[in-house]
Amino acid sequence: MRYWVNTRNNVDEVPNDAIDILKETSRTFFIPISLLTPGLRETVASAYLCMRAIDEIEDHPQLQPQIKSELLTTTSKILIAKPYDNEALNNLYSPYHDSLPEVTLRLHDWINYCPEEIRDEVLKSTAIMAEGMANWVNKDWTISTEEELDQYTYTVAGLVGVMLTDIWKWYDGTKADKELGIGFGRGLQAVNILRNYKEDDERGVSFFPNGWNLDDMFAYARKNLDLADQYVKEIKTETILNFCQIPLALAHGTMKALSDGREKMTRNEVNDMVNKVVTKTS
Repeated sequence: MRYWVNTRNNVDEVPNDAIDILKETSRTFFIPISLLTPGLRETVASAYLCMRAIDEIEDHPQLQPQIKSELLTTTSKILIAKPYDNEALNNLYSPYHDSLPEVTLRLHDWINYCPEEIRDEVLKSTAIMAEGMANWVNKDWTISTEEELDQYTYTVAGLVGVMLTDIWKWYDGTKADKELGIGFGRGLQAVNILRNYKEDDERGVSFFPNGWNLDDMFAYARKNLDLADQYVKEIKTETILNFCQIPLALAHGTMKALSDGREKMTRNEVNDMVNKVVTKTS
């Protein structure tokens, strides 16, 4: 078993505000990432920010679909090119400097922040996600069947589980099932769909397959959260276990809140749940 240790000596290589940007962009993952051990924390933060950067393009409220698709497709090509070209990425985003958020404009920072030993895997997963998102933009996010819902949730969240599984193995040899990791991502995304379906409906978007009602989506979420529960059972490293169990516990808690007719968990409930997870695994 080997653990990666941050040995960078040039502080300019590490964005000091990466965790601050993470806090601004993710309510779900900020807490578990901030609790990771040094070295792993920076690695997962950079990987998450890479994926969040392209997610902001897909979800951008002002950009036209054609522009979104072109940005995502070209981003994917740049990320998988050898060698990776920072300048090409900067040139791609430059015309949209006033439109794109900071987390997207600084994608090259998050890539450079990622340790070289795992960077190719992060680039690969992010590139696949960007290409998949471009396809969904072109389809106007139309989901008709459960198979299409699986394809969508894989693109926007299952790939996160794949990437994290690669990082765990690289970090200390932790082995986890990638298929269950996909379920981990899908489960969290399904909970997001349930939490936001009213807002999505207001903007003319629905991630419910044809003929599905709330009960069907709850069943889909529970099925994938069951896979997520199996995923974490394989993990023994405490810092990784904490990371996985916190968003999973919050997802289960949100499901209960939604089932009770509430829109979300209270802040006290969130804090209590996080404390219970950390205490249990310590």
